Parts: sequence; C-alpha cells; structure tokens
Amino acid sequence: MTKISGIFAATMSVFNSDLSLNIEKTIEHAEKLIDQGCHGTAIFGSTGQSQLISVSEKIKLLNNLSASKYKDKHLIGTGLNSLIETINFMRVATSLSFKKFLIMPPAYYKYGDKEVIQFYSKIIEAVPSCKIVLYNFEKLCGYKFSVECVEELVEKFPDQIVGVKDSSYNLFESLKLENFSIFPGSELKLLKGLQLGCSGIITATCNATAELSRKVYDDFFSGKEQSYNQKLCEVRKNFDKYNLISGLHTFYSKKNKIYENILPPLRLLNANEEKDLIDNLNNLDFKLNSKMAA
Repeated sequence: MTKISGIFAATMSVFNSDLSLNIEKTIEHAEKLIDQGCHGTAIFGSTGQSQLISVSEKIKLLNNLSASKYKDKHLIGTGLNSLIETINFMRVATSLSFKKFLIMPPAYYKYGDKEVIQFYSKIIEAVPSCKIVLYNFEKLCGYKFSVECVEELVEKFPDQIVGVKDSSYNLFESLKLENFSIFPGSELKLLKGLQLGCSGIITATCNATAELSRKVYDDFFSGKEQSYNQKLCEVRKNFDKYNLISGLHTFYSKKNKIYENILPPLRLLNANEEKDLIDNLNNLDFKLNSKMAA
C-alpha cells in the first residue's frame, strides 16, 4: 500500500433541522474539500461529531460514499467506544471496499499502553485487511500514546498500523518509523512537521483552510518561499480560541443556514464569540470559499 500523505480535513457532518444526518450534504461537503485542495478527508472524526451519530446513520452514509468518485481518498473514523461495535462497523466498511480507518482508543476508562495494544490487536484479528491510522488525542479520550506503544504496535502489525494522527503533539517530533505516516493535528504544526519528515496534517480547520494548507504543502515540496504559512497559522489561532466544531459550524452558517444544525451538547458560538471570530478573520482577509457552503 502506498504511504498515506498530504492535507486531510477532518470533515464536518451536515445535519437536517431534526438533527438527523444529511447524508447527501455530508458527502458533498467532503468532496468539495478535496476539490479545494485536500488530498483526502477523515469522515466521522471528532469534527464530524462521530461520537454523537448513530451507527445506522454511519452505515447509510458509507453505502452512499462507496459510489463516490473520491472513494479511495477517505479515511473512515469509527468514533465508537465498544470494541464489538467498532469491529462490526469496520466489517461493513471493508465489505464496501473501504480499508483505511482512523481509530481512537475508547474514552472514559483509565488504561495504559498494554491495554491499548490489546484493543488494537483484537480489531486487527477480526478485520485483518484494515489499514489503521492511530488517533492520539488525550484531551478527548484520556489516553496519550507513547512512542514505545506506537513502535510496538507497528512491530506487531506492520501491514495494518500504517500511521498516526498526533493531536497531543508528543509524537510527531520524536517518532521515527520507516514507511509510516505521521500527521500532526493542527496547521500550526504543518510546516515544522514537513521539515521533520511528517506526512502532512489531519485537522478540523482544513474545512476552512484547505486551499491555504495545500499551498503551504505544495510550496514546501517545490522549494518555494513560504508566503502562505503565516496567514494559515493566524487563521488557525483564531479558531483555536473556541471549540473548533462550534467555530466551524458558526463560520459556515454565515453562508448556509443548514450548518446551524449541530448535535447537543455542542452549540454554535454565542453572538459575542461569533463577532470576534468573524471580525478577526476579516482582518486577515480570510473568507470561506464561495463554493464550499453553497
């Protein structure tokens, strides 16, 4: 399998007014991000509110996504605490020829490296054809991967453990594995990560920064002067002031009201927060591409 690399958006999910998943619009949103410059997307990641969406809705979306012209460009997040549900969901996905998954360890309970290795071992035993990008995000799941844990997983399962999304930022500078993809979880780490040999990024705010992020990525590999990275980082810093899902849905809703629909307990930004975000982005001369929220 070719090493996974590039600019990936942890794509947003789009909901109807009754808070059911709008499958057509969610797929359309992801495909537009690829058209805007992303090499791919992560469907049903944290930004996609995966933990709040029913398994049945996820499966319905996968059935439709299997006909997408960009089918091979998507990582499929699981967003499930249950091992059995994770395995069952992945079996459905692999039956539709999806092979690449973004999987975070279960939330809530406390555990260590030994238990995490057991968790992924059970998944791989049940779905041996899978390719897994580990998801390192202590803030959400309560566990932070160690370098040693990742190394052991890759040693045990070199054909299945193919990368890591590092949103805890303790791996991307020190982890060195051959033919292994490392994706920091923020545009703030994109350029430094590329300089260190990382593969790109997987981020929430690529829903808004796809074009800028791709320019930084392409300029790095073509040896051009970095004329876009500062603006990219300033945009990310403004979104970082808030819950990213709240900020992105608020930002998008200025162009399309359907993005006002968000799953509780998440919420849109309040009026003061919204004004602050939009004013600061306007000061950076940063606006949403008109094709994205159409």
